[in-house]
Amino acid sequence: MPTDSFSEMTQDSGGLFSDYQFWMGKLSVWGQASTLETQQDTCRHLPLFQEFLRQMYEALKVMDSSTVIERFPTIGQLLAKTCWNPFILAYDESQKILIWCLRCLINKEPQNSGELKLNSWTRGLLSHILSAFRLNIKEVGLFTQSLGYAPVDYYPSLLKNMVLSLLSELRENHLNGFNTQRRIAPERVRALSRVCVPLVTLPDFEPLVEALLTYHGHEPQEMLWPEFFDAVNEAFLLKKISLSKSAIVRLWLRHLPSLEKAMLHLFEKLTSSERNFLRGIECLMKDSLLPEAACHPAIFRIVDEMFRYALLETDGAPEVLATIQVFTWCFVEALEKENKQLKFALKTYFPYASPSLIMVLLQYPKDIPQGLWHQPLKHISEMLREIVEDQTHRSYGGPFESWFLFVHFGGWADIAAEQLLMSEGEPPEALLWLLAFSYSPHDGSQKRAQTMVEVKSVLGRLMKLLRRPTLSAKELQTAVGESQDSDLRPPVCRQLIRCLLLNFLLWAPGGYAVAWEVITLMAQTDEVTHEIIGFLDQTLYRWDRLCMEAPTSRKLARELLTELHAKVSSTDPLNV
Repeated sequence: MPTDSFSEMTQDSGGLFSDYQFWMGKLSVWGQASTLETQQDTCRHLPLFQEFLRQMYEALKVMDSSTVIERFPTIGQLLAKTCWNPFILAYDESQKILIWCLRCLINKEPQNSGELKLNSWTRGLLSHILSAFRLNIKEVGLFTQSLGYAPVDYYPSLLKNMVLSLLSELRENHLNGFNTQRRIAPERVRALSRVCVPLVTLPDFEPLVEALLTYHGHEPQEMLWPEFFDAVNEAFLLKKISLSKSAIVRLWLRHLPSLEKAMLHLFEKLTSSERNFLRGIECLMKDSLLPEAACHPAIFRIVDEMFRYALLETDGAPEVLATIQVFTWCFVEALEKENKQLKFALKTYFPYASPSLIMVLLQYPKDIPQGLWHQPLKHISEMLREIVEDQTHRSYGGPFESWFLFVHFGGWADIAAEQLLMSEGEPPEALLWLLAFSYSPHDGSQKRAQTMVEVKSVLGRLMKLLRRPTLSAKELQTAVGESQDSDLRPPVCRQLIRCLLLNFLLWAPGGYAVAWEVITLMAQTDEVTHEIIGFLDQTLYRWDRLCMEAPTSRKLARELLTELHAKVSSTDPLNV
C-alpha cells in the first residue's frame, strides 16, 4: 500500500521510479475525485504532484517513445488517470506539463500498428485535455455537485455563469443580514472554499475567490478552509492571481500563517541578491502590498514584530535597519494616501511609544525649511533622552524599545550627522546625544558621554578644515584619528566617526579632489567597504526623497558608489 506521506517516498534510493509508484497508487485511490475524502486528499497533494509531473517530463523528453514504454510500462495508465482527474487539470500549470508528457509518447514516424495505436490513443487524451481547457466537459459537474447543482452537460459559458450565480448568492447573504431563513449555511460556504482550492489561479474564479475572502459570516469560528487561504496566498505571492488590496488585507487578517509567509517571502526576496539598493528594496516592498496592508493596525503590529525579531537575530544588521526604514516610509505614504484623517490613533500602531514623540518623528523633513531642521532634531533628542535616561518613563519600555521606534525613522539620524557639520559654533549636545544613541542604544549614560566627547573632538578638527579649498588625505586621517597604528576607540565610535568623515567629503569644497583616496584608505576590509556603499546608497536615496538640491555632492556620491561597486565586483571570486 502506498504511504500517505510524500516525505516517506525514498527519493535517494528509488529516485523517480519510487515517486512513480507512489503517485500511481495515489491516482488509483483518487479515481475521478468524486468523494469528499478523495477531493480533500487530492487538494493536499496538488503542488507535490505537479512537481512530480515536471520531473517526469524532464525524464521523458530525453527518450524516444519506445524507450519511454520500456522504462515505464504503465505510463499510459498514469497519464490517463491524471487526465481524467478534474482537480489536477484545474490546478496551476499541471495541464500544461501533462500535455508536454503526452507529447513525449507520440512517435513522429510510427513503424508498426502498436506505435500507430499508441499515437491515436495519446492524441485522444490530448484532445480531451484541450476540450477541458474550454471547460466543455462533464467533469465540471464534480465541482458543481459539491455545491448542490445537478450533474448535467455543461457548455463553455457555464463556469462564468456559475461564478456569477455564486457571487450573487454571497452578496445577497450580506444584504439579508440577520434574516436567518435566507442566510447561506456555513457548511455551504466551507464547501465552496474547498472546491476553489485547485481553481484559485483560474482567471474566471478570481471574483469568487475575492468574494469569499471579503465575505463576513455570523459564525464565531472561521468558515473557510485553511487550505483555501494557503492556496490563495501562495498564488498571490507567486503572481499567479490578481486580487484587490482589500481582499489581501482580509486574507492576512483571517489567516495569520498567510501573513507570516508573506513576510518570509519578502525576506527571501531581499536576501536573494547579495546587496540591494534602497530603490530596489522599495520596489519589492511596495510590490508585496505589506506597507499598504499594514494600514490596518493588527497587520502592522505583526509585521513590526517580525522586523523586531529579524533585528534581534541579526544583531542590528545594516540591511535589516535599512529595510525597516524603507518599510516605514512606504507605510507612512500609504497611511497618508488612505486617510487624510487617521482612522486609527497612532497609539494603536506604536502602543509602547510616547504619542508626542511619534508625532515629531512622523514630521516629514521635506515639509520643513532646511534651515529649521535642527528644531525637530533637538526636540526628538530631548524626548528620547528623557525616556531612556529617566527611570520614571518605564511605561515606554527600555532603551531598545525607544531605539527600535527611532530606527523606523532613521532618516533623522542621517540628517543629524549632516547638521553637525553645517552648524556654526559648538556642536549642539542634543545632536551629539542623538547620534551616539542611534549607533549604540545599549550604552549607559557614562559610556555614551565618552562617545559624545570623542565625536565632538573629531568634529572640532574637521570644522577647521571644512572651508579649505585643498585638502590632503593624510591630514583628514589625522583629524579623525585614523592615522594611529592602534585605534583603541570602540568599533561603534569608529563607525560613527567614519559617517562624519563621509559627510565631510560630500559637503566640503575640497572633498571632491581627495574623496577617493580617503575612501581607499578607509575601506581596508570588506565590512567597511560595504558599510561605505550602504552609506552612499542611503544618502542618495534620502536626498531623492527630500528633493535636496546638492548637485556637486550628489555627483560625487554617485561616482564613489560606482567606483566601490566596481572594486567589489573585481575582487568577488564569483564574478571572476
